[in-house]
Amino acid sequence: MLKNLMGGTWREASRPTLPVYNPATGEVLEEVPLCGEEEVAEAVAAAERAFTTWSRTPLLERVRLMFRFKELLEGHFEELARLVTLHHGKTLEEARGEVRRGIEVVDFALSAPTLLQGRTLREVNPGIDQNLFHYPLGVVAGIPPFNFPVMIPLWMFPIAVVAGNTFVLKPSERTPLGAVRLTELFLEAGFPEGVLNLVHGGKEAAEALAAHPGVKAVQFVGSEGVARRIYALAAQHGKRVSAAGGAKNHLIVLPDADLDLAIPAILNSAFGNAGERCLAGSVAVGVGAVGEELLERVVEAARRLKVGPGWEEGVQVGPLIREEHRKKVVGYIQRGLEEGARLALDGRGVEGPGFFLGPTVLDRVSPGMAVGREEIFGPVLGVSRVGTLEEAIAQANAVPYGNMACLFTASGRAAREFRERVQAGMVGVNVGVAQPFAFYPFSGWRNSFFGDLHPHGPDAFLFYTQRKVVVERW
Repeated sequence: MLKNLMGGTWREASRPTLPVYNPATGEVLEEVPLCGEEEVAEAVAAAERAFTTWSRTPLLERVRLMFRFKELLEGHFEELARLVTLHHGKTLEEARGEVRRGIEVVDFALSAPTLLQGRTLREVNPGIDQNLFHYPLGVVAGIPPFNFPVMIPLWMFPIAVVAGNTFVLKPSERTPLGAVRLTELFLEAGFPEGVLNLVHGGKEAAEALAAHPGVKAVQFVGSEGVARRIYALAAQHGKRVSAAGGAKNHLIVLPDADLDLAIPAILNSAFGNAGERCLAGSVAVGVGAVGEELLERVVEAARRLKVGPGWEEGVQVGPLIREEHRKKVVGYIQRGLEEGARLALDGRGVEGPGFFLGPTVLDRVSPGMAVGREEIFGPVLGVSRVGTLEEAIAQANAVPYGNMACLFTASGRAAREFRERVQAGMVGVNVGVAQPFAFYPFSGWRNSFFGDLHPHGPDAFLFYTQRKVVVERW
């Protein structure tokens, strides 16, 4: 059974457990305890004890330790990627991409000596100077999702701790192994006991963190419903909250688009990570005459994608995370057919011991259908047809989410119109996944995000610090 990290000690929890699976085989890899208020309180207490010293540790010393952590991440890069594939299921190539994107946030955290600088203005009045300083908040918490078990924890604790906070991490109970290994490497880097603590669990542990009076801020990434709950609960208890939720991302293709570029980008967006990501393309919208060719080429290319265990050579689509989730996605396919969509490619026939579902394409999808407005989180792409760019933008804006939207076109005028009018926080032009690099915020809008300051980028340093203004006359 996996252990919690309290201060510098790994401790067992006498709690009910859930199995951690290899999704490609159904094999049970580990058991994760479902901890609650008692264990959360213990972890927060350890973090509070560490904060007194850590918050006064010179910034350059904190940065030197973060450099050591980055060096260890690079040295264990392949191990981390294979661990992601083992207990999440994504392909090894995708897992390597995840680890690299996570390390890029650590690279960004090393900019702390610049990004934590304040401001000074002399002579605001005769003989009076004014200064602004950034101070850490105290104990902060992170609740990452199952689909990026290494990358998203690295969105959270490196920036928080380099800014002088101490941290309690509650990894997903479905994919906790990545966070455990990151925590081990963090300790190996030489960080003091209690700076990073880890508590396993599900809903009870997450809500205990959101309500605990010692936790000053909570960062969450996951589904819309849970994001709403964490946002409301943490805000009710006076905490800062950054809660990234669901998505229904539209990929719009104009008649002048380069389909040789667009089709691979759409396939990667829709079926990469088995569709289990909040930047997955969910609906491809063909504008005007391109609609039929778009469908034909998407189906033809998707049919050739290889489904299987992520560690096998040439596999492009791995398994879903659990059998119950696979059944949920299959249920969406059936519901789409009942609501009038046409099955252009059926991925339900994939055989194997794991939780597999092949690429599936539903044609004639509309925003009135569940498959056209709700997050499916699986390898299912809806295809829609409209007459104009205006209609396509209106369709993307009709769903309640605003995470990402992408346009494929050769027209700068159309791209600018799309950029200005689509209601999404991350916009792509001739790319299928508009994922910002670590030095920009992950900027979801509408029901895709609850809070004010987004994950990583300069927003993260503002989220994890509070400002103090000093007015001086000598």
